[in-house]
Amino acid sequence: MSQAVSRRSAIRLLAGAGAVLGAAGCAPSVPAGAGLRPAPSAPPAPAPGAEANGAARVETLLEQLTLEEKTALLHGAQDPAHLGQAGYVPGVPRLGIPALRIADGSAAVAVARPATALPAPVLLASAFDPALAREYGRVLGREGRALGQDVLLAPTANLIRTPHAGRNFETFAEDPRLTADLVAEVVRGIQDEGLIAAVKHFALDNQEKGRDTVDVIAAERTLHETELRGFEAAVAAGAGAVTGASNKVNGVHAGESRPLLDEVLRGNWGFDGWVLSDRGAVHSTVAAIGAGLDMEMPGGTHFGRPLREAVRGGSVSEDTVDLAVHRLLSTMDRFGLLAPRRAARPARDAAAGARTARRVATSGAVLLRNERATLPLAGAAARSIAVIGPTGQVPLTGAGGSAHLVPEAAAAPLTAIRQRAGNGSTVRYALGEDPYGRPLPPTLLTPPADLDDRRVDGGAAWSHEGTFTLAADDEWTLFLHHAGRRPAVRLDGEELFPVRQGVAEHPAGGLLAAAPDGLTVRRRTLTLKAGAHRLSVSSPTGAQDRRFRLRHATRATRAADLAEAVKTARTARSVVLFAHEDATGGGDRTSLGLPGGQERLIEAVAAANPRTTVVLNTPSGTTMPWLSRTGAVLQMYYPGQEGAGATADVLFGDVDPGGRLTQTFPVHEEATPVGGDPRRYPGVGGRLEYAEGVHVGHRWYDAQRAAPLFPFGHGLSYTSWQYETLTVRPEHGGLTVEFTVRNTGRRKGTEVAQVYVGPSPELRLDQPVRALAGYRRLTLAPGAAQRVTVTVDPRALSSWDPVVRAWVLGAGRREVFVGRSSRELPLRAKAVVASR
Repeated sequence: MSQAVSRRSAIRLLAGAGAVLGAAGCAPSVPAGAGLRPAPSAPPAPAPGAEANGAARVETLLEQLTLEEKTALLHGAQDPAHLGQAGYVPGVPRLGIPALRIADGSAAVAVARPATALPAPVLLASAFDPALAREYGRVLGREGRALGQDVLLAPTANLIRTPHAGRNFETFAEDPRLTADLVAEVVRGIQDEGLIAAVKHFALDNQEKGRDTVDVIAAERTLHETELRGFEAAVAAGAGAVTGASNKVNGVHAGESRPLLDEVLRGNWGFDGWVLSDRGAVHSTVAAIGAGLDMEMPGGTHFGRPLREAVRGGSVSEDTVDLAVHRLLSTMDRFGLLAPRRAARPARDAAAGARTARRVATSGAVLLRNERATLPLAGAAARSIAVIGPTGQVPLTGAGGSAHLVPEAAAAPLTAIRQRAGNGSTVRYALGEDPYGRPLPPTLLTPPADLDDRRVDGGAAWSHEGTFTLAADDEWTLFLHHAGRRPAVRLDGEELFPVRQGVAEHPAGGLLAAAPDGLTVRRRTLTLKAGAHRLSVSSPTGAQDRRFRLRHATRATRAADLAEAVKTARTARSVVLFAHEDATGGGDRTSLGLPGGQERLIEAVAAANPRTTVVLNTPSGTTMPWLSRTGAVLQMYYPGQEGAGATADVLFGDVDPGGRLTQTFPVHEEATPVGGDPRRYPGVGGRLEYAEGVHVGHRWYDAQRAAPLFPFGHGLSYTSWQYETLTVRPEHGGLTVEFTVRNTGRRKGTEVAQVYVGPSPELRLDQPVRALAGYRRLTLAPGAAQRVTVTVDPRALSSWDPVVRAWVLGAGRREVFVGRSSRELPLRAKAVVASR
């Protein structure tokens, strides 16, 4: 037997081992119908014999590849086409193996061309609608294929553990069950269109602070019952790839963790795709590929020459390299990327994408508060409106970082509100808080200089230094708008916008991070003493076609903006005040309050006009010391390119606000599952402890009997609802829950009925007070009623037992709760779950 044939036989055995281990490891203890892996939803099932042909094709390719070609398939490189995606893996043209293009894509396919800007995943999740999640995924999948991409780094299956986390807008929920349901459907939707979904970030990547270095300590049971649920569901949905996290898990980098990659992912779950690293998250060669990491991104620091040298030196077997290549090529073949199955790319369907974007935004809109019938806007209240806030005029469609998106077009909410209000209505606008600053008068400086829109062409350096004098102490904010490399700005010798450790600070401190023309905006607020001050600006050499603006705000300009907003509010019957926080990956939120002077603005405007609706374009849970002064609060998160029209739809009552919170909003900064304990967040000495165990999110509030500002599942409607006649019966190893939901109001409305289960008296394990076990979204006409059936499957009644290392059914008398949120549960009943 030749060495090549022997190696291929070994690869076949290793590739099949994961599925065998998964079946053997789960069969004794997983309840019937729980945790079973359905056939992948996409691409469509191959013709008879196609799988065998594909396997033979992959093996033939493996036999023909050189070691250099194999390792080139296992790491990223520069894309010669410069399409602007996150990663590129060169193919092997001589063998017909195409290049792979890998794009970021939580809410849009992030490339150098415009794409449909969908609402943020957290807004999608608020709809509690798995079918809508699949449609969302299909838009991403079609656009990814149309825009020349093969892999999408999405969805994000990590949980919302703390509202401070900088990427919460990219995720779905604090609840493991809801996250799992929605992640699975987004994966199916993406892959329905032939694009490979690379679910991320495996695992425990729940904060930005220290995400590359922090060591997350979590018990086995905590992992399985909370964070891993979404990833397990993605694998069950047939995800083609998994993206490893940057952090450590229980002492080992996630990309080098055999317990995660080999035992859980491939062994217990039977994952047969490939694992690629997060950007720059590979720290070794031998340990990483030996643990089951298949691909390094974005370059080949460890999986390029060092991997070839490790094979030639004997520290890595070539069989291990072949296995990684086999996983990659097998997945590419499954998705029709290898000749002769290569499919033509579709055209974009921008109109269909826009329709889905608008439906997601209205379906996920969460009405948090509505007093004195402030909403919907109708009658005289709809004919005299004041719109206040910068994001009323400049749409905030999405966040920054890898989730940054460039829509083809996005209307301003002010425009949409004016159009919907119609002729005969008066809609006035006031800025409220200036996010961009006023120009510095050229004569302010001695010698004078126009710094408001300076262009520096060519590679030569440019600088200017001058002085100005203040007659009295003042608080100044200096604004720097720039394109390309930022200029250095020094005030009295201090650099105002430093770059520390090679990474720029958050450019905007939570306020708008980009000017309407696309220039990056940075701000710095400081107290200046009366007297002379020296200001210098210098643009670096080597940068071409540089452009920047230097602007300012003072106590006087801020007071004038606030006074104009209050005056505008007093002249109107209704106020719609847009408040925002512009979040980005790479940094956590430093506060849960609204940034800048927005809280002061809300209080002043609401005092002037109690019919004030606050529309929140924010990434996660927000504290609201101003809440009681307002008439209504509408949470829209980041609503995508159709957010303006969707917001107007909800404000005027053209649609019922259909969203419910997928995360608990805390009363104050420390009233969270990790608040007040630095060991839980952000970590101490590089170590982060998940000491809350299985009590994540709303479960913690229940266990601590802590009152939230708004509970998980909360959301108001423009109509009223009544729950009646609950029955619960054991069936098929789980429970069948039936109840009636009645629309008791005068308007058509949308409700999300939620089912929770209490702990098992027979399990000697710490269990949640109540766990989400199911839900149903329904729309009813006025006076209509619907009998709702929710099946609680055995997995929802099970706990992970670390002794037997398996799911065990929680038998005994279990209490079932039904209602509108985790804290509004008018119906309850008990049923006996029989032990197996």
